[in-house]
Amino acid sequence: MFMLYIGAGGWAYFNVPGTDSLTAYSKAFDFVEVNSTFYTTPSIEMVRSWRRRVPDNFKFSVRCHKDLTHKYLLSPCRESFEILSQYLRICSELRAEILHIQTPPSFNPDQKLKDIRDLLSSVDSGTIRLSWEIRGRKGQGTVELMRDIGIIHCTDISQEMPAVDSDILYSRLFGHGENNLYQFDDAELLQIDEQVNKIRPGEAYLTFHGARMYSDAARLKVYEKSGTFPRVTKAAGLASLKTVLEEDAKFPQQGAN
Repeated sequence: MFMLYIGAGGWAYFNVPGTDSLTAYSKAFDFVEVNSTFYTTPSIEMVRSWRRRVPDNFKFSVRCHKDLTHKYLLSPCRESFEILSQYLRICSELRAEILHIQTPPSFNPDQKLKDIRDLLSSVDSGTIRLSWEIRGRKGQGTVELMRDIGIIHCTDISQEMPAVDSDILYSRLFGHGENNLYQFDDAELLQIDEQVNKIRPGEAYLTFHGARMYSDAARLKVYEKSGTFPRVTKAAGLASLKTVLEEDAKFPQQGAN
């Protein structure tokens, strides 16, 4: 039996009046991907406050800052090592097991295999695993590099399966819409569930993205528990999740601290 964690890409839009968004989110889900760290680096004090606001068994994953992949292009330079060291510290504070990196569509890792190997194989990440989302081309050399170093190949399994076998599945789910304006239907969520069960990893992390990410994550969560999908609600925000999750989550009352 593998462990399945279902969540969304951040908690900023999980708005409950009078209640902290992360605290409210953690009452509905047991996992979140910290998406904001791709753009800005939080202070350690802020990171520690995130950990304090959620239950002890709540899971985080962390996106590494885009400078590593978009500015320094995974080169083994001083700046790259400093970023990785800083973000591994953030993961450690959050007790996050996954550090996600994303390379841009214009980047062809096969042309920089030696540099990438020198960088990633030189970093002592301890128990924290790297998950690599390759937005551009990838050849056999890149696949072999990920396999050799033990990197998780991150894909959207509603569109592409990982090219590297791993004991951990990490999938960022966007669907087929443009600009993240997409909602998964029941058949697509069922296909995602089937893909996870086909792989049967030790752990699986599914992080939904887009305008309806909280509702999509909640609907799949209900299906995993009950075997049936709740209806797609036209409501938004907290009202939508209350409809979908019903008794699965205890939401704070409006105005509660």
